[in-house]
Amino acid sequence: MKIFLDTANIAAIKKWASTGLIDGVTTNPSHLAKEGGDAKKQVLDICALLPEGEISVEVTEKDAEAVYKQAKAIAALSQNIVVKVPCHADYYPIIKRLVDDGIKLNITLVFTLIQGLMMSKMGVEIISPFIGRLDDIDVEGIDLLYEMKDMMDHYDFETQILAASIRSVRHFHKAILAGADIVTLPVEVFEKSLEHPLTHQGIEKFDADWKKLGIKQFP
Repeated sequence: MKIFLDTANIAAIKKWASTGLIDGVTTNPSHLAKEGGDAKKQVLDICALLPEGEISVEVTEKDAEAVYKQAKAIAALSQNIVVKVPCHADYYPIIKRLVDDGIKLNITLVFTLIQGLMMSKMGVEIISPFIGRLDDIDVEGIDLLYEMKDMMDHYDFETQILAASIRSVRHFHKAILAGADIVTLPVEVFEKSLEHPLTHQGIEKFDADWKKLGIKQFP
């Protein structure tokens, strides 16, 4: 499984990129606005931190033809950029044109198996089902991951499934079990997933037992 960070925070990306655990980053207009400054420079800095990773950058235009032109311009910024386009029917012809042009796409805001099928038939690089937002409307978001994984295997599609809108470590755990190709995590969820209270308790116990020996240095 690939692990992406869902953020535009340079410090957090730099910190965890050094571990080799992070395979990419998903940004969106909200992330970039939160960090402030020059959005283009932020994107290029993120691309430089993970030159072998996949960096998702979202279009902001709304008119279909403007989306097409902006997607091409975003893709031209760096070879490791994957352009995010919403899964809206108005953009389907544009999505097909971009795929035919060789532009790597991450189709975002995917909420149904049928949407996933359509995007896979077009040959997009990644589809992003939004797990947490489905849960918000009392639909079991994780179930969609299982359905999409079965569909990909059954029809031999090559599109990758990216589990997005992950709200908790439990979501992360379930996305792993569902066989998602990629999961994108808020920094706080990623960091929380690395910890466990029993690990800390075990270290404290080992330290306490070792101090009983009265040995200051070993070996």
